[in-house]
Amino acid sequence: MIGVVVPAHNEAARIAACLQSIAVASAHPELQHEPVLTVVVLDHCTDETALIAARYDVILIPVEARNVGLARAAGADALLAKGARWLAFTDADTVVSPRWLVEQLSLQADAVCGSIGVGDWSMHGAYAGLLKQQFCETYTDAEGHRHIHGANLGVSAAAYVRAGGFAALASSEDVALVRALEASGACIAWSARPRVVTSSRVQGRAKGGFADAVLKVLDEAVAHRQAPQAPRVSSVGPDPITAALPVRSGARPGTA
Repeated sequence: MIGVVVPAHNEAARIAACLQSIAVASAHPELQHEPVLTVVVLDHCTDETALIAARYDVILIPVEARNVGLARAAGADALLAKGARWLAFTDADTVVSPRWLVEQLSLQADAVCGSIGVGDWSMHGAYAGLLKQQFCETYTDAEGHRHIHGANLGVSAAAYVRAGGFAALASSEDVALVRALEASGACIAWSARPRVVTSSRVQGRAKGGFADAVLKVLDEAVAHRQAPQAPRVSSVGPDPITAALPVRSGARPGTA
């Protein structure tokens, strides 16, 4: 059985699209009817996230942690108890591709670190072009990248247990797990084949995550009165979106 974990904190606006995409990926014929069980970990949700998620064939686990590491770990533990052989992780503001699970498994690795795409920059108005350009110029969306995203991560049950699972971290819990996997000798595939598209929102759920990286670029553009009509990458310091996540954005292919 394959398990999918989605941590959620007040994601009523986006959880339906996420779960619908997982349902499609779970039914892909190349999985050969292997059961896929999705767990949504409702972390201190005070909106309608639970009501919306309950419309889908998922298990709901309520927690009051306000901690994404604990939330992911709770979902993983529930799936391990049910006999999952593979754990796939994404975020509630993310849509996975129909081949997401197929591609993770096809890499035949102990763990898979996938890349991300961004669905819609237009919510940032005049600065949409600046943000999109900086992302495209600084992000490696290709085989051999060194990005780590909880929104696109997979790991075998055995490797997850050997590495000790997710730590109780409010951010960078995915980075900590991958570092533990590396230390345990796990074979990790750094691949752009498992596709996901995530939100470019700036009101994130985990401090230090992708939303904070987008916000940092916006703040610097405004502070420097950077003209939105003439997007450019700042030459003063590592301020592009991916550089705002220094641990997640590692060496380019061939430089690691």
